[in-house]
Formats: sequence, structure tokens, C-alpha cells
Amino acid sequence: MLCSSPERFLNVSGGIVSTKPIKGTAPSSTDPQELQLDARTRQENLKIVDLLRNDLSRVCNPGSVQVPHLMEVETFAGLHQLVSTVTGELRSTTALTDLIDATLPGGSMTGAPKARTLDIIDELEAGPRGIYSGTIGYLGFDGNADLNIIIRTAVKRGNHITVGAGGAIDWDSDSAAEFTDKQLKADAVLQGLVH
Repeated sequence: MLCSSPERFLNVSGGIVSTKPIKGTAPSSTDPQELQLDARTRQENLKIVDLLRNDLSRVCNPGSVQVPHLMEVETFAGLHQLVSTVTGELRSTTALTDLIDATLPGGSMTGAPKARTLDIIDELEAGPRGIYSGTIGYLGFDGNADLNIIIRTAVKRGNHITVGAGGAIDWDSDSAAEFTDKQLKADAVLQGLVH
């Protein structure tokens, strides 16, 4: 497996959990402010932030869930991404497994409403995604954890390599733009395979 995912699913340190959903992608050759001001991208990002606030509220102390960073542009290999940060203080009774259960699959993978989206995925997709859109990282005995979202990943099985890259499709999606977006995301993985 070769994973070049820039998306942090969950980080837990000292009882504080943070998640950094990515919604919004543009080539790094473009003006990052264009991405930050794009109405559709902002709407997608805000929808996922709201979903993750709800997910974290299930396992965090009341009133502790916050959004310290909303829709900031971060630049990765060849791409600008619109990233937000959602944090919360875990309840003392919350185990890491409870946190994962409350938040997996990641909101950036499902959109909202999460439960209905998962039903639609089950209906439409030909088979399981395997590791794609899951999570990988570590869970510490000290209660700390660091997990990513498995996107932009190549998986080798026998003589076949599968590269996963995806994005949000909704009623006003432009199919050509969405396809270009997927190519941009897959390029980082494909470049890693070539070099």
C-alpha cells in the first residue's frame, strides 16, 4: 500500500480530539483565494464541518466542540485544499473505540446525511471499497491516537495496482470538473509509483 493522504481523520492528545476535514481542491498553480471564495466549495466544507461537530458532540463534553479554523487553504504536492479544524474535549468515559465508532466513516467520505449516504453507497457500488476511505494510524495505550483518512492511495494485489481518489458529487456537480478533480488527486499517488 502507498498512501499519500493529506487528510487527518482524528488526532487525540491529552483528551483533546481534533479532526481536519478536506473539502475543496484546486491545482497549486491557481490562486488559493479562488478556492477559498468558491461558493460551492465553501458550502461542501461547511456541511462536513457541521456533520463532524455533530459526530464529536456524541463523545465530547457538552459545549466543548469548537471550530478553531474554518476553511483555510493548505497546499500539498501540486494541490491547494480547503481544510477546516474541529476540536473537542473527550468525556472521561470515552474510549478511543467509542470515538472511532461515533465518527467512522469520516464525514468527508460520506457527506450528509451520513446514514442515508451509506445506504446509497451500498445500493450503487459494485463491491466493497476495501481499505479505501477507511483509516490508518495508531491508537496508544495512553489514550492518544493519530489516524488519517485513506484517500489517494495505491493498493497492490498480485500484479494489479488500484489507485483510489474520489470527491463529492451532488445535484449541481459538473461531471467534467469532477473528473479533472479526481485526476488531480490521483496524480500524487501515480507520481509516487513512477518514481
